[in-house]
Amino acid sequence: MEQPVKKIAVVQGAPGVQVQELLATLADRWRGSARLAGVVAEDHGLPDRACSAGYLRSLSDDRRFAMFQDLGPDSAGCHLDGAGVAEAADAVQRDIAQGCDLVVLSKFGKLEADGGGLRDAFSAAIDAGIPVLTSVSATLQEPWRRFAAPLFAIVPPEEARMELWWKEVRAR
Repeated sequence: MEQPVKKIAVVQGAPGVQVQELLATLADRWRGSARLAGVVAEDHGLPDRACSAGYLRSLSDDRRFAMFQDLGPDSAGCHLDGAGVAEAADAVQRDIAQGCDLVVLSKFGKLEADGGGLRDAFSAAIDAGIPVLTSVSATLQEPWRRFAAPLFAIVPPEEARMELWWKEVRAR
């Protein structure tokens, strides 16, 4: 008997920056043939910062949501700002409600594990039965499993494998 295709694909096996570039590349490619909702991470471009949190770019309208506070180059702490991520999550939920074929969410990270960030966008996509493409921080595997098991499959960071997942999930 054929195994069902999981509607959530979690990309793992490469550095976060590489995974985000891959998600953005695939989302840009698939925009022509599918209605996409979601956000991908982009660098803030600020030199000498301890934290890489930058922007979330909307796949529906290219709007950028800041997810950082510029604490200056002398700050040793992370400058993650949950307010921008929450605003992005609200926008994604509106896009899901308007209809889409796929939701791409940059990652399930600390904010999501704590119940915030993009978590409501993940829930909206799952509740609507819409496929999700995402990544999960290695340190947050257990909170992710509690949140999404058994709905997801781990996918290597290979374009061909991700294309195959998308083809299979679309066919069903």
